[in-house]
Amino acid sequence: MQKTLLIGGLAALALAAASGVAFAQQSPRGMRADADGDRRLSQAEFVGQRVERLAAIDADRDGSVTVEERRTAMQSRRATRADARFERLDANDDGAVSRAEFDAVREARSNRGPRPMRAHRGLNRMEARGPVAVADVQTRAEQAFARLDADRDGFLTVDERRAGRMAMREQRRERMVERRAARQASPPAPASE
Repeated sequence: MQKTLLIGGLAALALAAASGVAFAQQSPRGMRADADGDRRLSQAEFVGQRVERLAAIDADRDGSVTVEERRTAMQSRRATRADARFERLDANDDGAVSRAEFDAVREARSNRGPRPMRAHRGLNRMEARGPVAVADVQTRAEQAFARLDADRDGFLTVDERRAGRMAMREQRRERMVERRAARQASPPAPASE
């Protein structure tokens, strides 16, 4: 009986892993909102993803996300990720991470190479501008969709999203160069006596 359960469990695990690989191949980066799996985003999918994320954070359902609501959501996400990390480390499910388990995960991670750095989007910017209205985010998402939809067919393809990301990077670089040039052109502030 135990062998049957073990074999069945291994088969289910193999099937889940195979379907996860197939899903990862079908859903390229940035296309998680593709609800119908057609490898392109409709405006409803594009806008809906952003609005749903904010609506989930809006605890009091007043149509705006405050700094405190965002802070609570971030803490919840951190706790969820910490639990997932612990589950990955605890290979034998005994509720403790042994040195061998820790070293095994560390070794596997070092074989993959360095992890890319992610941009830090702290709460400081949000604190400065105050609550975010969900309706405003919906309007901005609709405008962003219109900018990204190069062929105006009502859908975003992977290539259109990639081109949009590249254009945004180029705009950021240009602004950074302009700021550096402005700093170098302005005379230094006089020293106080």
